Amino acid sequence: MTLDALRAYGANTAEGVARCMNNEPFYLRMVAMALADKNFDALTAAVDAGDGTAAFEAAHALKGSIGNVSLTPIYKPLCELTELLRGKSMPADGGRALLEQIVAEREKALKL
Repeated sequence: MTLDALRAYGANTAEGVARCMNNEPFYLRMVAMALADKNFDALTAAVDAGDGTAAFEAAHALKGSIGNVSLTPIYKPLCELTELLRGKSMPADGGRALLEQIVAEREKALKL
């Protein structure tokens, strides 16, 4: 994974690196950690189970970690899903379309 690859993917690397004290290797480690966050699995499991509270908690945690490293293609649908789940009840579609977008974008980022 490189800054150029992340930039081409759509990440705001300038913002992310700045949050990491302008330390590029540290930023890249933080990106890898954010993409490996267990809350991705927790979010999928919660949506599958129809558990709005657990889904909100996982989405909210991911929003923070993904937002901190400025992975915009994942962050935007996470923000939308977090807001849909804020009342801790599942939307009619269970947030499935947004979850699928989040999972697809994560897969793209993991291949960088």
